[in-house]
Amino acid sequence: MAGCSARAPPGSEARLSLATFLLGASVLALPLLTRAGLQGRTGLVLYVTGLNALLLLLYRPPRYQIAIRACFLGFVFGCGVLLSFSQSSWNHFGWYMCSLSLFHYSEYLVTAVNNPKSLSLDSFLLNHSLEYTVAALSSWIEFTLENFFWPELKQITWLSATGLLMVVFGECLRKAAMFTAGSNFNHVVQNEKSETHTLVTSGVYAWFRHPSYVGWFYWSIGTQVVLCNPICGVGYALTVWRFFRDRTEEEEISLIHFFGDEYLEYKKRVPTGLPFINGVKVGL
Repeated sequence: MAGCSARAPPGSEARLSLATFLLGASVLALPLLTRAGLQGRTGLVLYVTGLNALLLLLYRPPRYQIAIRACFLGFVFGCGVLLSFSQSSWNHFGWYMCSLSLFHYSEYLVTAVNNPKSLSLDSFLLNHSLEYTVAALSSWIEFTLENFFWPELKQITWLSATGLLMVVFGECLRKAAMFTAGSNFNHVVQNEKSETHTLVTSGVYAWFRHPSYVGWFYWSIGTQVVLCNPICGVGYALTVWRFFRDRTEEEEISLIHFFGDEYLEYKKRVPTGLPFINGVKVGL
C-alpha cells in the first residue's frame, strides 16, 4: 500500500468546513423534535452531545480541529436563526449571532478557496486578540443588562435593520476584497515581499486602498447598531477607528517598501476608504 501524503488534497479543508458548518446549522431542525414530544433543553443537550460524538468518530486531528470550529459556528448560526424568529426581546440578538458566526466562518472558507497556502486554524479569527474577545463580551453584557432593565430599547426594529444593512455591506465588501486580492491577501501584515506578491488596484481596490478594512470597520460598528447598544456602539467606533488607523500605516510602510513609486502613485489616486484616515505620511 502506498504511503499517504501529509498534505491534504486541494480544497479538502473548504469542503470539510462547509460540511461541518451545515451539520452544526442543522440545529434548525430542533423545533421538530420538541414538537415530537422531546423537551427543549433535553433535546438540545442530546443534539450537542451527539454532534460532538459524531465529529470525534469521523475525524482525527488536525481535521477534527477544523470540523469542531466550523460545526460550532454553524450551530451558533442556526441558533441565531431560531432566535431571530422568536417572539421575544432577544430576536435582534439572533440577527447578531447570525452575523458574527457567518463572518468568522466565511473568513476561513474564503481563505481556504482563495489562498490555501496561508490557511490555518487562525483563519477563523476566533482567537483574533484579547481586546477583540473583551469587546465581544462587553457587547453581550450590555445587551443583556439593557434588555433586562429597558427591554423597549432593544426593540427599535428600524435601527436594528439599519445595523443589519451595515453588517451586510461590510461583509460583502470585505469578501469582495479578499477574492479580488487572491493570493495577495493575508490576515497578517507581511514584512517581506513574496515572489508572487503583486499590487492589486482593480475591482474594489479601485474604490478604496484598504477595502477589507473598510468592510470590517462598518461590519463591526453595524453589529452594535443591530444590538441597539449605545455604549458599545460608541466604544466600537472609537476603538476600531484607532486600530485601523495604526494598521493602515503599518501596512502602507511595507507596501511602499515593496512597490515604491507604483504604490505612491496609487496612494495619490485612491483614498483609504476609512473616515479621517489617510494612511502613512510620506515626506516630499
